[in-house]
Amino acid sequence: MQAGRGFRLSAFRVLMAWPWAVLALLLLAVRLGKGAFVLDAYALLSRPFWPGSAQSEWLRSAQRFDQQTRLGQLDADNQRLRGLLALQNQQPGLVAAPVISRQEGGWWQQVLLGKGSLQGLVVGDAVVGPGGLLGRIASVTPSTAQVQLLTDPGSRVGVWVARTGQHGLLVGAGSPRPLLRLLDKDTTVRPGDVVTTSPASTLVPANLSVGVVQAMDEQAMPAPEAVVQLSAPIAAVDWVQVIPAVRSPVVP
Repeated sequence: MQAGRGFRLSAFRVLMAWPWAVLALLLLAVRLGKGAFVLDAYALLSRPFWPGSAQSEWLRSAQRFDQQTRLGQLDADNQRLRGLLALQNQQPGLVAAPVISRQEGGWWQQVLLGKGSLQGLVVGDAVVGPGGLLGRIASVTPSTAQVQLLTDPGSRVGVWVARTGQHGLLVGAGSPRPLLRLLDKDTTVRPGDVVTTSPASTLVPANLSVGVVQAMDEQAMPAPEAVVQLSAPIAAVDWVQVIPAVRSPVVP
């Protein structure tokens, strides 16, 4: 009788202890497996909620869009560099330079080039980009050059309207479109007229493309003024060409 009671008590204790033993074994397995069992279990339980075919197609569409965008950018860069190369071949004396910095508060005033006096750049050199004149070099260091853009309020460049033969002064206004201050009160300049650098200018080479007259103010004093849309994309340019200024010969 006592033996039977002892057996039942031992069996009861075993039945009460086995869940804890199983839990201990599970914890030991998790530790030894570095959580792999838990991750596998989570993956199995979450499988019904995995992305379906619609989400997969969405991802593939995003990847195609990214690839097309990259190809478009590469093609645009290729065309831009070809244009710069053609410009340099036309005028072998030009120096190609990258735009390496812009001031956040002076986007329409100055840009910094990645070449300087070591490459022969000096203050006063004209800077052109795809489309036409951008500005002039205002200061140089051995490896950099600061460019004063045509849109800088301190910029002054002599220009003319070839169709009418009228001269004027292109003045920066701190905005994407500078002003053309004509020298004559009586003018026949109209929107759509092409503006180029003046043959009489001593600061920049003659007949460089500048832009197109966008609007006229006939009532401006002392002479009419025009708003000019520049032909060179100042806001987007990242490579330029520098035209050495005409140097006065040194008299021995």
